[in-house]
Amino acid sequence: MPPEPLNLTLEALDTLPPGGEVVLLLYREPTPLYDVLRRNGYTHRTEVNSDGEFAIHIRHASTA
Repeated sequence: MPPEPLNLTLEALDTLPPGGEVVLLLYREPTPLYDVLRRNGYTHRTEVNSDGEFAIHIRHASTA
């Protein structure tokens, strides 16, 4: 069973409208998530903020 944060992310993506974006704010880079996103038709952009927080911007690959 996937961890709860992954489940919550995937649930949010299920309701993502075309052209929409989900932004995750995390204190560590979710490297395993990137492969899951790619396999499910999403693209991402990762930013590292000045405080070390990761902002992961996720969109449908077809609208990226």
